[in-house]
Amino acid sequence: MDFRLTDDQRALRQGVRDLLAGRFGRDALRAALDRADRKGAGGGRADGKDATGGRADGCVLDRGLWRELGAAGFFALRLPEAGGGVGLGLPEAVLAFEEAGRVLLPGPLIATHLAAGAVPGAATGEVVVTSADGGPADGGLVEWLDEADVVLGDAGGAEPLVPVDPLTPLHRLPVTSGRPPGNGALRAARTPDRLLASLLTAAEQLGSAARTCEIAVQHARTREQFGRPIGAFQAVQHLCADMLARVEPARAAVYAASVTADPADIAAARLLADEAAVRGARDCLQVHGGMGFTWESDVHLHLKRAWVRTQRAGGATQSEEELADDLVAGTA
Repeated sequence: MDFRLTDDQRALRQGVRDLLAGRFGRDALRAALDRADRKGAGGGRADGKDATGGRADGCVLDRGLWRELGAAGFFALRLPEAGGGVGLGLPEAVLAFEEAGRVLLPGPLIATHLAAGAVPGAATGEVVVTSADGGPADGGLVEWLDEADVVLGDAGGAEPLVPVDPLTPLHRLPVTSGRPPGNGALRAARTPDRLLASLLTAAEQLGSAARTCEIAVQHARTREQFGRPIGAFQAVQHLCADMLARVEPARAAVYAASVTADPADIAAARLLADEAAVRGARDCLQVHGGMGFTWESDVHLHLKRAWVRTQRAGGATQSEEELADDLVAGTA
């Protein structure tokens, strides 16, 4: 099977990259981070609120950017043209979300994209979040709950958390069924929206992993120690090579899963992409040394966002169970 991109797909990817570079480049990312830092400077508490009872995370969604994404067709990529959409398929959506992952684009992108066509206004800029990543029976995390125009599912009793990623506010859903978190996770993960959400999460992780690989290589070429670029040292070369060796198999798996939409393929893609994003960001930190952990660096932001994404539906445990079930079924 040939997974090389067509000319139209390459043009779409470049178009999304250009849009995001113009509207959410590094300066915009740092500005959003500074706004969140200032708003959350009142002193966070364990319950996710500041001393006055307000939100300690300080995250506010850029509604102007959100509407521009809607106008550009980001959320309506897979809707038919007759329904006001772009009329493209899952592979094209994966390319768009890969670009979103590269720039750490904030917001409930996946939930809003999946709601387009079913929730009025979602395709053009309404902010949609879903509690389906956990649900009252399982507990779980909900991203961007306070910014939602529409909440799908039951988010009653959700408690705010202090997020590890400063640009992803989180709420935790209560466990109300008496069952420990995670029961029934595999069955829930096989619903169509859960599968698509897991694949699009993998696409975001892939974009982030590719970007941290680029950042590491750029730094290795320009940062000098002992009168020579650090990229000349074998230990640094190995780190960069390992990052690339994780990115490319993840890319092949994510692209393949977008074509087949097979649950086992999606599970494999998610595992590879999660690993590439988390381990790649860690290796990128090592290439940067202590400066990678500083607030001025973007590397730690990729690691924190990658950690948050691993907690979404279809994460490591669910994906491993899906692949195990597929293997057992194949040998029965």
